[in-house]
Amino acid sequence: MKIEIEGLIGACSAIGAGLAVIAGIGPGIGQGIAAGYGASAVGRNPGAKDDIMSTMLLGQAVAETTGLYGLVVALLLMFLKPFGK
Repeated sequence: MKIEIEGLIGACSAIGAGLAVIAGIGPGIGQGIAAGYGASAVGRNPGAKDDIMSTMLLGQAVAETTGLYGLVVALLLMFLKPFGK
């Protein structure tokens, strides 16, 4: 019985890790949109390139934290198995 429970916990941890990694899709799409708008803005006003780039990179860094949190949760579920013994 104990082996079956450990197998179930491992399977559920793997499924949870897979779901947590899905959190990387949102930041990827958002960063692509931000880069596209940034390139468009630099094309319209090349003189403001430094301001546009710094603002865009700051926004992308903030957006990336969501993906990193998902990755950390996935790694915890896969390797530490916090719900098993």
